[in-house]
Amino acid sequence: MLEVVIVSYRCGPMLRQCLQSVREHSPAGRLRVNVVDNASGDGTADVVRREFPDVRLIALDENVGFSAANNLVLRETTAEYVLVLNPDTRLCAGTVDTLLHLMDANLGIGIAGCRLVQEDGTFDHAARRSFPTPASALGHFLRVGRSEHAPASLSAYRAPDVGEGPVDAVNGAFMLMRRAMLDEIGLFDEGYWMYMEDLDLCYRAARTGWVTWYEPSVEAVHIKAGTSGHHRRLRLNYAFHYGMYRYYRTHLAAERSAPFNALVYVGIALKFLSSATASAAARARHRLDAAGAA
Repeated sequence: MLEVVIVSYRCGPMLRQCLQSVREHSPAGRLRVNVVDNASGDGTADVVRREFPDVRLIALDENVGFSAANNLVLRETTAEYVLVLNPDTRLCAGTVDTLLHLMDANLGIGIAGCRLVQEDGTFDHAARRSFPTPASALGHFLRVGRSEHAPASLSAYRAPDVGEGPVDAVNGAFMLMRRAMLDEIGLFDEGYWMYMEDLDLCYRAARTGWVTWYEPSVEAVHIKAGTSGHHRRLRLNYAFHYGMYRYYRTHLAAERSAPFNALVYVGIALKFLSSATASAAARARHRLDAAGAA
């Protein structure tokens, strides 16, 4: 059996397209689709009630975040496989079937991801990633590491050397996971409200010997920032940078000196302040432009 989990928040039109794609491109046989709505309050949950009566809806009274919302289903399911899917994705023909066959044939694969493409057909480099290091994170956020000519230490975050096969991590927008792996390593860490929980889970899987597999022969469409917006609000900005801090503190800090760790934490704090200020300014300009157009 395959259990599909989609966590939604104020994304009715995208959720509709996502669920339609699941309906059209899901494997034959036993399947259960779940939508956990994080107190959208804008009619998003009604899309499920009205148009997808076969989908199980869990409508929450508060926004508990991505990890906790997914875990509501992951904690109870006994399905052999679980597909965690963002509402801003759309499945393509054959993707899930191919990955299920791959995992059936390779029992050491605990997590599988596919090629992610944006709506214009361009590749989403976040489809496969290496575990972040201070150098690769710095290269990524300064955009230096995104160049095809960047040195390996700065570009490692987007795993440019992995064309197919084992990879450190795949994107939480599409993660097909083996139930037996989750039973061994645990579910999403609910200390991550949103962001970095996918990297954390892949890291814990790797430490216990499970393989994360990137399969580029099949794909899904991913609308980048489809639910969060291109200019994060303060709560999301905080969650993003807290996720960076939590991941570093949990998995990397013990291997480094206290002064170096302090430097990393200060860097994360400064980046948060810079990002939050820039996002607030961008949203203010957008409101002014909208008012002027009206």
